[in-house]
Amino acid sequence: MDKPEDLLYLKQFVKQHPDNKMGWYLLGKHYLEAGKEGKANYCFIQAGDIYEAFEQEAHPLAERELEQLKEWGRLQKKKRLTRKVVIALIPLLLAALLVPLSDFKNKSAESPASTSSGLEPQLGVVIVPQQIGQPIGYAMDTIIKAGGDAPDLSIAIRLQEKDGWAQWNGRMKPLLSVQREKSGSDKMDVSMHDRETCLCVPGDGSAVKDAYRKWKSAQEMHWTLASGIHHFRRLYGKWPAALEELIRPYPQNILAGEGEGMKESFPYVLAKLKQVDAAGKTERVDGQSSGSTKASHGQNGEKQGASRTPIGTNGLFQAEWSKPLEIVVDVSSHQLAVVQGDMVIRSYKVGLGGDRTPEGSFYISEKVRDPNGTEDGIFGSRGMTLSDTLYAIHGTDDPDSIGKDESLGCIRMRKADVEELYDVVPLGTKVTIKNGTFPSELKPSAERFRLEPKENETNPVKVYRWLS
Repeated sequence: MDKPEDLLYLKQFVKQHPDNKMGWYLLGKHYLEAGKEGKANYCFIQAGDIYEAFEQEAHPLAERELEQLKEWGRLQKKKRLTRKVVIALIPLLLAALLVPLSDFKNKSAESPASTSSGLEPQLGVVIVPQQIGQPIGYAMDTIIKAGGDAPDLSIAIRLQEKDGWAQWNGRMKPLLSVQREKSGSDKMDVSMHDRETCLCVPGDGSAVKDAYRKWKSAQEMHWTLASGIHHFRRLYGKWPAALEELIRPYPQNILAGEGEGMKESFPYVLAKLKQVDAAGKTERVDGQSSGSTKASHGQNGEKQGASRTPIGTNGLFQAEWSKPLEIVVDVSSHQLAVVQGDMVIRSYKVGLGGDRTPEGSFYISEKVRDPNGTEDGIFGSRGMTLSDTLYAIHGTDDPDSIGKDESLGCIRMRKADVEELYDVVPLGTKVTIKNGTFPSELKPSAERFRLEPKENETNPVKVYRWLS
């Protein structure tokens, strides 16, 4: 520690990295050995808990600490150089659309298709699959290739995955964020938020997590809205002109009500779905042609999107992200899940009927509140008929049967679960019942999805005789 070049290096180092406590501690040790106690004490104060940790040790500071510090400094210098190059490229190439959020701004000069929506998202999110070995490069490449004007904030994250399924409600790890200096500015600030990924000292990710939580709630609302638009077009052969066409009394109740931000985002979502459809990318659901009265028992419902398309270029409205929500029931684990591609958006424990519950592909042909005029009967407060059969997803007055094979073939759910599912999935949603689909443990949602009912969805003239 008595080498003159070490002193010069450390003095320069703490100037460039004043928050690095190890640098201050090593500089203080050097001053102390040189007999300059005043300067040493100042450095030790800046070192804070690093000083306390090392001074409690019996052995002297080893030379390897200084070499590690120099290596850290070289990495930081390389990181700053890379960051300058990336920031120079981003204003030219970053996406105008990554994923819709509830906050939007008016657009001025846009293409005819975009102008019809009148809206533009403020946040972009890239979900990086676990199998990607270089997540930072993958995320930045996705953002840069998107093209157009950048949103004010773009973030890259990783979701918890198990057996190939990404868990929407599992752990979220923020990787990086790209923040526009101010609205309309070409200057961007790139921050890293994961130590293991960037091999650096990460920045504060609390603001990114807050933005993600708001975006996540809005994204769920977008998926339900986009799914409702999809099924309206399938049923009626045309696009809905307004949100109210999706929210009608029984039996035309495609959506169970209106959610926060739905009315404002409806023109935007509709315009983007039209763009995807015009490009020939809209994928129809098998066994759901208008007027169908029989269940389809093909090999549908396999896990989709093994090479998951990130929420990036064209966001929700890429080929993968324009697909409607689906329901998959795993009879082996007594689980029902709402999925989008290879992401599990919601999951519930359900009661089944063993061999009496048929496997195959169905669709929700009817949605009704308080079947048979009560929320306390054998079918609970909500019911969803499968492909005009006597099979249904419904509530139950026997909650102890959940997780067991005690029904006559129907899918039983707890009251809060079936009411949330009823709001999440529109009329027409595909339902696949199969054996062995999901991991044994899926993460439940911390917050319930809810729509505000607007119309009468009861059917008092019918007596339901589902195979409870």
